[in-house]
Amino acid sequence: MITLYGIPNCDTVKKARVWLDSHALPYTFHDFKKAGVPADRLATWTTQLGWEKVLNRQGTAWRKLDPAIQASVVDAASAQAVMRVHTSTVKRPVVEWGGDVLTVGFSPNAWADKIPR
Repeated sequence: MITLYGIPNCDTVKKARVWLDSHALPYTFHDFKKAGVPADRLATWTTQLGWEKVLNRQGTAWRKLDPAIQASVVDAASAQAVMRVHTSTVKRPVVEWGGDVLTVGFSPNAWADKIPR
């Protein structure tokens, strides 16, 4: 089962949802704003992909953070702490494709390889 994590009003998440729907791929949507970032999943994501890839330091949410909070992010543990509190700092979407297959961000070309044949 595919699980897509993100924020419903995020343009990239919207594109990802349209892509999944257009390929008739069933998925579960986990809304960070309503349900938060699951700590156990966040730990898995940062272990598998690296915290630097999961933390979106290019986005508006990061830029709006207090500089002291930004400076406190120096490793996986500190990045996870910030992402749990400031959910919009997680790069979106995070997609669990089943098993150990995980992606961050939206790339139609990369996602095409995930379609079960």
